Amino acid sequence: MSVKASVSISNQQDAFARSLVEEGRYASLSAVVQRGLDLLREETEAREADTKALKALLVERARGPFISMEESRRETEAMMARKRAERGI
Repeated sequence: MSVKASVSISNQQDAFARSLVEEGRYASLSAVVQRGLDLLREETEAREADTKALKALLVERARGPFISMEESRRETEAMMARKRAERGI
């Protein structure tokens, strides 16, 4: 189902969209706008999924044990030393 809508775009956006149509990349200006909206929707959904995953990770980590800053530094330094040794650095 299609819905007709009137939108305003800048001269620069119009020129760009028309060039995409002229190059044959899109059949019409409507197709360009539709693709732009699809990309924006996909980007928004991906960001929301990332945010949801990050929140879940933070909740999971908050339930786990907390370590001191000094212990964290020691663990990080040990990990870096292991990685350097693995790579012969």
